[in-house]
Amino acid sequence: MTELVNEWLQFLVQQGAGLSDETPPQVLAFDGLGINSTQGSDFAAPLTDLGLIALTGEEAAHFLHNQLTSDVENLGSAEACLAGYCTAKGRLLATLLCWRTGDVIMLQLPRQIQAAVQKRLQMFVLRAKAKLRDASDEYVVLGLAGHAASNALTAWFPQLPAAPYHKQESDAGTLIRVADADGAPRYQWITSSAAAINAWPVLTGTLSAAGPCAWRLSEIHAGVPCVTQATQEQFVPQMINFELIGGVNFKKGCYPGQEIVARSQYLGKLKRRMLLASVASAVARPGTEVFAADDPDQPCGMIVNAEISGANQMDCLVEIKVAAADRGTVHLGAADGAPLQFKPLPYALTDPA
Repeated sequence: MTELVNEWLQFLVQQGAGLSDETPPQVLAFDGLGINSTQGSDFAAPLTDLGLIALTGEEAAHFLHNQLTSDVENLGSAEACLAGYCTAKGRLLATLLCWRTGDVIMLQLPRQIQAAVQKRLQMFVLRAKAKLRDASDEYVVLGLAGHAASNALTAWFPQLPAAPYHKQESDAGTLIRVADADGAPRYQWITSSAAAINAWPVLTGTLSAAGPCAWRLSEIHAGVPCVTQATQEQFVPQMINFELIGGVNFKKGCYPGQEIVARSQYLGKLKRRMLLASVASAVARPGTEVFAADDPDQPCGMIVNAEISGANQMDCLVEIKVAAADRGTVHLGAADGAPLQFKPLPYALTDPA
């Protein structure tokens, strides 16, 4: 564990954070709060579960453009974007948040899969003038949600990003507005350990301190999927609505799996989609299969992401056969498992034109 990470985590422990037994430790919750409790929609969370890959070199953008589903070459300095990294069969190995900071292109993804994804990307650099490094321990990432978060952030960023996936830079670091959730804006602040330590008491004067689970729950409410270790190579991007939220550019050139992703887009009505649901269970996990009551012998879908949202209640994103969701009851884990209650996504499910 680097000195930066140790300094930040030690500070958070002093602020009441409980840590996991992982290496490096992850923040679980703060004193007096459950893992997912935010005491409302306005909260600040240290996103210690996220990793960062930094790419430098004059051909870094071109290299990534040929590897990812988004147009990295034309990514502006005031923008961020979602992107997918696929196998040759069009199956997602990772969902990424990408942005430029000066001459560096940053890729954010779960720390759990960061090393493996970086190693795979490195295999394809070959003679390209691009270098990859693990930047996970070089920065602190804060997730801030709610209208009160917008007000609090103006102390460091007088001009906030105006819309989702817009970005601002200042001496305090990088601020990215991501997809809104529950009708409120959300931001990621990527900064130094020293700046985060100075800012945290000010932020938590008006925002509730929360663990990363609260942020992941807000991602679910925003309808933004995250591929984890349990779901790698399970989904073509459209199966988890990734093209609907800006994660796929169909006008750019080739990348691994591009032909299959394009074929899925242009062969008519999509048969599988991702839906938002709640389930009265504490055992929903990414990769857990779901079953339709009228077809109990084979799964009709899979949990993409799930987080505790209340007492014995979890909210989840579910990849599922559209026909199965339309026909009747869908159950977690088995045909006699807890039933899923589907809820509206914050965006419309549309088929390719």
